Amino acid sequence: MEPIELLVRIAVFVLGLTLVARTMLGAIRALLLPRGSNDRLSRPPFRVFRWLIDKAVPPSRPYAVRDRVLAYYAPTALLVVLVYWLVLVGLGYSAMYWAIGAGAGVGTPPPDGALAHDIAEAIRLSGSSLLTLGFAASDVTGASLLIFSEAILGLILIALLISYLPTIYSAFSRRELLVNLLEVRADTPPSPVVMLTRFDRLHGLEELHEMWLRWEQWFAELEETHTSLPILSLYRSQRPELSWVNAAGAIMDAAALTRSVVDMPDDVQADLCIRAGYLAVQRVADFFNLPYPHHPKQDDPTSISRARFDEVCAVLEGAGVTLKADRDQAWLDFNGWRVNYDAALLGLARLAMAPPSWWDRPIASAYVTDEPVVGGAASD
Repeated sequence: MEPIELLVRIAVFVLGLTLVARTMLGAIRALLLPRGSNDRLSRPPFRVFRWLIDKAVPPSRPYAVRDRVLAYYAPTALLVVLVYWLVLVGLGYSAMYWAIGAGAGVGTPPPDGALAHDIAEAIRLSGSSLLTLGFAASDVTGASLLIFSEAILGLILIALLISYLPTIYSAFSRRELLVNLLEVRADTPPSPVVMLTRFDRLHGLEELHEMWLRWEQWFAELEETHTSLPILSLYRSQRPELSWVNAAGAIMDAAALTRSVVDMPDDVQADLCIRAGYLAVQRVADFFNLPYPHHPKQDDPTSISRARFDEVCAVLEGAGVTLKADRDQAWLDFNGWRVNYDAALLGLARLAMAPPSWWDRPIASAYVTDEPVVGGAASD
């Protein structure tokens, strides 16, 4: 074997080994590492698949049509990324098989087409080993070790994904439990105005304390699961009109309204709920590299205008909720809370392709009424 050919084969072997090691590191980061790790090598399948979906059902299409297609995005992307990892491992081992001479013609001047034949044989041997089919083998020294190691890695990747799925669906079920329950208290899409007026009539606003406590825990789990299992952020709710992003925003808005404009005794648990919420959405946004202001000021603009805030106050007051007299200070307080999560929440809504939120509707039309139900009891 010529020195130049030997150097080329050594370089190809190292490149193949590096590709295999890097692919397995990406799989470990995505499936095993119990903390957020945005692996660049694993991004292309998700981006390409998202691009294909956007081309097939562009934002101009009705939301109901897009939602039916988008429901398949996250589950299918998981399968696509597994195939992607397997292909990368197969290519890496193909390079190593070629480098050790698993094809014909090693050590002799190759005739025309021999290089292509060697590469094809290396790919064939790699595919047989990776999928444990066993229809190809090699007597070259060291090939058996590569064959066994490739078969083991292929099985490991498939087993990791299989074991990963129950964890995902368990976390998904816990997330969706409170999202679904929120409809009982805040309608669909979840409205902070509906929630406050409903609590005021049925239980008294003091009962909100338990809501803030429950949702603080929900936000803490959301941060942990949606950074260590980032694909969860793209899993859609069972019903098209529901979304974890809108639910998170409605709860934080309700707590912010309670602390800023509703005239009631201070409840520090509402503050803790808002803080848990904006820390959670910020850290999920950090994982996906979504921009938001890291040191916002109380009077920085948000997506909620003063006019919209005044509309909310008018609806709450019309429903009999006692409000604070100083609306200018109340607006500053509300905006001071909202600015902490506004940009991150909107970024996540675009990422998760969430349905339109309550703020996108006319506020007056979102006010809850006492429509009758079976038995003649009020709906609330």
